[in-house]
Amino acid sequence: MAGGGAGVAKRLGTLLSGLLECGAFCGIIFGWASLVFVLKDLGYFKDLCQPTATPSPNRTLLPDCSWQDEQFSLVFTIGSFMNNFVTFPMGFIFDRFGTTVARLIAISLYTGGTLLVAFSTPELAVLLFPAMSMLSVGGILLLLTNMQVGNLFGKYRSIIITLYNGAFDSSSAIFLIIKVLYEHGLSLRAMFLFMAACSAWHLLRTLFLMPRTHIPYPLPPAYDYGLRCPGRSQSYRTYEEKRPPGEAGPEETPLEPSAPRGARGDGDPPGVSFRACVCSRVFAWHVAWLSVMQLRHYLFIGTLNPLLDHLARGDSHLVSTYTNAFAFTQLCGVLCAPWNGLILDRHKRGKTPRPEGAVGALADLRASVLSLVVTVTLCVLFSVCAAVPMLPVQFATFVLQVLSRSFLYGGNAAFLAIA
Repeated sequence: MAGGGAGVAKRLGTLLSGLLECGAFCGIIFGWASLVFVLKDLGYFKDLCQPTATPSPNRTLLPDCSWQDEQFSLVFTIGSFMNNFVTFPMGFIFDRFGTTVARLIAISLYTGGTLLVAFSTPELAVLLFPAMSMLSVGGILLLLTNMQVGNLFGKYRSIIITLYNGAFDSSSAIFLIIKVLYEHGLSLRAMFLFMAACSAWHLLRTLFLMPRTHIPYPLPPAYDYGLRCPGRSQSYRTYEEKRPPGEAGPEETPLEPSAPRGARGDGDPPGVSFRACVCSRVFAWHVAWLSVMQLRHYLFIGTLNPLLDHLARGDSHLVSTYTNAFAFTQLCGVLCAPWNGLILDRHKRGKTPRPEGAVGALADLRASVLSLVVTVTLCVLFSVCAAVPMLPVQFATFVLQVLSRSFLYGGNAAFLAIA
């Protein structure tokens, strides 16, 4: 860990506050099943329910709410789609304009989303569509800006990246808290107004505990970040201004010494462009792999409430119990994700120092193979359990789902950082 301007206390403050931010705000849309329970109780989309006659002797009329379930699933589907579709333009904004601009956009989207939910009613249930999309995009952008915090901790970088992704998974339990508080008499509007007010905390963290541009890797000497009252921000830009002319900065230093002009061999690759990275087979296969895995998880989360309702034969108490159990398991995401980080960083903890340059990068890639295999195995086991139409088996499904998701997102972020 490089010594310098930002002390251990400040780095730990950034790490822990980022962990809280990811764990309480970034991925709350994935706790959708708990919020749906509340929204159904409030009567959102209830006009889509149609009365049907049961085969009982007295021809009791029970509502058929399949259209209501489809509408709730559509809200989640659009929100989760935006979570992935907007990642690319948001990543461009983050790279082009830096951390502060990206986080201000994220905070604006997040605040707008919470306010839309707060002021929605059963008559204005359509507001859920833009609200969930804004919460989803704002949350993923906050997560993207927090990934770079791993650069502050050197050899623990992959562990911290996976830890943040685990906290992102665990944030889905926030909707469980909302569900429990709602059952104890707190209104949905009051809770979402409180979440909107928390944007002030995000703003303070943006100003004082995050860089204006990016956290470089490896860290330059005396690196500092954030505003310093009443002085000037000692960010990477300040370091760049102080650097003697002609000296290479940390992001400009090549991994290996450059060959003299004309000495490059025929087989030596030139500098890799962004287009070459996007068109590479490794990236294409990784995107395809991630898309299939994510689709499985999104399908499960988006259809969980009607699935539990079907398996419980309409028993709302059972549905509530299993919904709570699912949300509680999501809290464990932050505990499961570092296991994947340990797998990814296992070759860095030996007595032999990690090789530098391209050889070290290749060692990192090889270490990620086991992580990818374990992730796929967990997803297969989760899918098998989810296919069993028995309620008690769903407890095992919930556990395997949170393990699989934690390994998927944490391993994906770390793999992209390595590759």
